[in-house]
Amino acid sequence: MNKTVLVTGGAGYIGSHACVELSEAGYDVIVVDNLSNSQMEAVRRVEQIIGKPLVFYQADVRDKPALSDIFQQHKIDAVIHFAGLKAVGESCQQPVAYYHNNNVSTLVLVETMAQFKVSHLVFSSSATVYGDPQSVPITEDFPLQATNPYGRTKLFIEDILRDLSQADVLNNAELPWKIALLRYFNPVGAHSSGLIGESPNGIPNNLMPYLSQVAIGKLEKLSVFGDDYATRDGTGVRDYIHVVDLAQGHVKALDYLLAKATDEGLCEAFNLGTGQGNSVLEMIETFQSVTGQMVNYQIVDRRPGDIAECYANTDLAEKKLGWKAQKNLHDMITDTWRWQTKNPNGYEEKL
Repeated sequence: MNKTVLVTGGAGYIGSHACVELSEAGYDVIVVDNLSNSQMEAVRRVEQIIGKPLVFYQADVRDKPALSDIFQQHKIDAVIHFAGLKAVGESCQQPVAYYHNNNVSTLVLVETMAQFKVSHLVFSSSATVYGDPQSVPITEDFPLQATNPYGRTKLFIEDILRDLSQADVLNNAELPWKIALLRYFNPVGAHSSGLIGESPNGIPNNLMPYLSQVAIGKLEKLSVFGDDYATRDGTGVRDYIHVVDLAQGHVKALDYLLAKATDEGLCEAFNLGTGQGNSVLEMIETFQSVTGQMVNYQIVDRRPGDIAECYANTDLAEKKLGWKAQKNLHDMITDTWRWQTKNPNGYEEKL
């Protein structure tokens, strides 16, 4: 019998791609999403890709009665927790909203999981938990620190989950927690069908959707924040990973947790990236060469809180999860551009 996975935030950018990969790997998927930063159309399109309906609940993970009801109705084997607010700039303006949404939802979720004896959890963390790293590439044992409220919510949640796991040891728990903390680097790209992709509300916060919206004429020009960093061309270097590779990392993490012995508790962190860094100017140049579109950009001052370089060492995920990113920058840009041209206004327009 197939295992059933509850995916919180499953209508979002990464969540929707994970639903496709989970379904194709043979898992039964239940989605819970409050649609505050996502659209129902994404769920419909996932169903189109996988060729069958998803079980979907519009609910907020902080709503314990609603969440308990879902657990009551289904035999859930594991949870992948994506639900959360995720814009760094917005978190600086609205820290309380971020702490309430991201941290409270996780507390309610783990309380409900414990109540229904569900102990397998994959958590959507972030490379922001490394703050401004002293060196690159970054391994999982680097010191943890955060430079903004969004990053701190991820770090607090990691601490909560590590404490939970540690308590199992003290309490000699019968059904100890099995937790994977997946620290993503910079997700980009879209499903190769062009049916699902990143559909940001308003002005995009991230480079790739901004780039593609400038190229298609929705936005006038791209601002490159700083060209005086100690990098090869002066612009910030990041580890961009294709969202499908990232989604497959969640499937591998879930397989890993479910294969563990019942009485074996663990809480492990894994970097999910390509292990390579690309600068902003390299991204622009590659985008122009792959799509044939010129991108209007200007160099402006650095943004506060931005760091020079950030890319992953992914050896641990390869060794323990059997996962390695397969797609290159050309794939990321090709799939982004297909999504953008097919869906110039994101999910607002149905195909």
